[in-house]
Amino acid sequence: MSLPDGLPMAVPVAGLPARVRIHEVGPRDGLQNEKAVVPVEVKAEFIRRLADAGLSTVEATSLVRPEWVPQLADAEQLVPLLKDVPAELPVLVPNQRGLERAMALGVRRIAVFGSATETFARRNLNRSVDESLAMFEPVVARARESAMWVRGYLSMCFGDPWEGPVPVRQVVAVAKRLMDLGCDELSLGDTIGVATPGHVRELLARLGEAGVPADRLAVHFHDTYGQALANTLAALEHGITTVDASAGGLGGCPYAKSATGNLATEDLVWMLDGLGIETGVDLGRLTATSVWMAGHLGRPSPSRTVRALSQKET
Repeated sequence: MSLPDGLPMAVPVAGLPARVRIHEVGPRDGLQNEKAVVPVEVKAEFIRRLADAGLSTVEATSLVRPEWVPQLADAEQLVPLLKDVPAELPVLVPNQRGLERAMALGVRRIAVFGSATETFARRNLNRSVDESLAMFEPVVARARESAMWVRGYLSMCFGDPWEGPVPVRQVVAVAKRLMDLGCDELSLGDTIGVATPGHVRELLARLGEAGVPADRLAVHFHDTYGQALANTLAALEHGITTVDASAGGLGGCPYAKSATGNLATEDLVWMLDGLGIETGVDLGRLTATSVWMAGHLGRPSPSRTVRALSQKET
């Protein structure tokens, strides 16, 4: 039986953060796999609606070569449409050319995307882990010199479809090197969704011992095996206060076929609301936004919360 106001009863749990910042990745990570190109005006409206729902960080797009990710080839057209959006709008940049494009657009927040494993680094960036870090070094340095905020993404932190389980020490070593380049924040990616709570706790503990504290980390879970919320709760218990999620559960990874959808932002907000953790997000507005976007994509949202709340409205 659903609750009258469409929200869970808040029952706080001791030891969890009072507030969590949701790093919304739907417009970039969520849409990048879509075969049919979404019109730039729809993308801009999607981002605007997400901000209006209370999301303070919305990753807008990626400044990669158009042939790599055709869905995001309209970045130069999209960014100028977002000047009045009341949110931080970081963009992904792959290299110095991407950074130059970001700076020309007036972007103030960027992200670079690395890998904890050699195979995925080769498949995604056509470089080894060492070569990719060498490529990022001048990008991060120049961005910081220009007073830009820099996020580092580290993919394959728990498992790799070609290499299997990834040793924690290997992830810690690459994560430390990426942070040492000067990144403000590091997002730990469970790219194929194989993490479990104990694995999450172990990685976070070892990162802390290596000098990478929880307040510099974010988590990015995929829900391939239904573990994303359990893993998120384990991360919150460790002190993580930034969680990546994708509106409606959109997305995956175009270079890892076993990477299914991201953690749905609505499912995350439902859990956080139930724990009494502030997010600033209006769940009703967010759900309506995902229903609207699902209409443009021609299929229902995979988010359980979106389905439950939208069915209640009908």
